[in-house]
Amino acid sequence: MASTRALGAKKGILERLDSGEVVIGDGSFLITLEKRGYVKAGLWTPEAVVEHPSAVRQLHMEFLRAGANVMQTFTFSASEDNMESKWEDVNTAACDLAKEVAGKGDALVAGGICQTSMYKYHKDEARIKKLFRQQLEVFTRKNVDFLIAEYFEYVEEAVWAVEVLKESGKPVAATMCIGPAGDMHGVTPGECAVRLAKAGASIVGVNCRFGPGTSLKTVELMKEGLGAAGLKAHLMVQSLGLHTPDCGKGGFVDLPEYPFGLEPRVATRWDIHKYARDAYNLGVRYIGGCCGFEPYHIRAIAEELAPERGFLPLASEKHGSWGSSLNMHTKPWIRARARREYWENLLPASGRPFCPSLSKPDV
Repeated sequence: MASTRALGAKKGILERLDSGEVVIGDGSFLITLEKRGYVKAGLWTPEAVVEHPSAVRQLHMEFLRAGANVMQTFTFSASEDNMESKWEDVNTAACDLAKEVAGKGDALVAGGICQTSMYKYHKDEARIKKLFRQQLEVFTRKNVDFLIAEYFEYVEEAVWAVEVLKESGKPVAATMCIGPAGDMHGVTPGECAVRLAKAGASIVGVNCRFGPGTSLKTVELMKEGLGAAGLKAHLMVQSLGLHTPDCGKGGFVDLPEYPFGLEPRVATRWDIHKYARDAYNLGVRYIGGCCGFEPYHIRAIAEELAPERGFLPLASEKHGSWGSSLNMHTKPWIRARARREYWENLLPASGRPFCPSLSKPDV
């Protein structure tokens, strides 16, 4: 199978999804760049696009090489309420970096906004929409390909975001950071999807807060809600690259290990093969990741769905399918691991004999 698809005129996001094409999103920026020393935990704001552009560019490149064909602007929490006077420079620089890297492959640029810090305390629709509109003005000036409203705990605020983004005339995706229990006001996933679609989102789904299995369960409920309402929208999932079956309604942020002790929960590449296949079988065609989702996880999505896509990512040149490169190892017991059955059935140990397998959320 060929590595990478031959480049031609780039198709838009809806043209790709309408034709049944698999779109692979990118993965973790905040958590990954915090580990690399370029983001400060707490506010989780993306000054790195200005202060350390080479670090952000490198991570974009790693995701592109792994198979992502969407470069999302690193503009999480980059609204004026979080960044004050720095917001415009940050949004501008983030667009430039994403466009630069997207131009090196068959990738689209998505301008991203997220929930505001204001909504929980001041549900002022006009003020919140003004914040969204400021970022949108930068995305419009930079002519991104489409827009994503992501990481919303409350569907009301997500709908406001979609309504603003629709003013651009560009396609809009909207994802909630919720689990099967619904948003923080108790609105079910199905009803959230219906409201987002009615607001004008062409793509709906979930991102962050929950692991692969829980995220897909939530998307399934969204799909059911859309079907019951007679509405159509493309489905999208960008889960954590972590296992979090023990978290509550608020997701992984309520676990005692968040954010500095999550490493034992990291999904293997083989876990992500299953996530990609399960998502595809559910009818999801926009599949990516969020916090904890490293480039090798994105490569796992691209490799699992290579038969449907017709090509492998560049990063697969250094990765044998299902461990096949281990056939070259000098030790016979390691050569015996060069098969799919071995990795699919492995129950990996944590190496921590006095640690529990599950935690109790603080909330």
